[in-house]
Amino acid sequence: MEMTSKQREFLALYEPIHDRFERFCRARVYGDMEFRDLINETLLVAFEKFDTLRSKEAFLSFLFGISVRILSNNNQKKKERLLKADDGALFLKDEHSDPQLDVEIHFLYQAMKSLNEEQRECIILFEISGFSIREIAEIQAVSESAVKQRLRRGRAKLTELMTFESSYNTGRA
Repeated sequence: MEMTSKQREFLALYEPIHDRFERFCRARVYGDMEFRDLINETLLVAFEKFDTLRSKEAFLSFLFGISVRILSNNNQKKKERLLKADDGALFLKDEHSDPQLDVEIHFLYQAMKSLNEEQRECIILFEISGFSIREIAEIQAVSESAVKQRLRRGRAKLTELMTFESSYNTGRA
């Protein structure tokens, strides 16, 4: 099956940013849904709405906006699911797992849920996805000083939460 020009153009824009977009999705969905599902749903919607993209330079922002809306819609529809005790996935062992690091990452992502939407997204874009302050300002449609302020406040809140969480878990609270 031969690719259409729309498919080629879409892939040409997506391939260079795939890793950054995947890191964003991994961090953004923590505990809410499978990151691959978010990536796939976002790409499907983005391809369907590709003709509405005004600027090719805004493609990554276009994907971020779609993924945030999909995640928001998913969270609204989400219902509690209980794992069955006989579920074989409960007994799988990851040989490359570092339990201490896994716990620290878990608490970090839990703490990140306490941040407001703008701060959380800003931290994810800067610290995890590796965007510059200027790029984040463009993505979030705010000034660079607003991005710096969100990063500062978000980091301070995370430090406060993680310090309390750490002292609480070790019995030093």
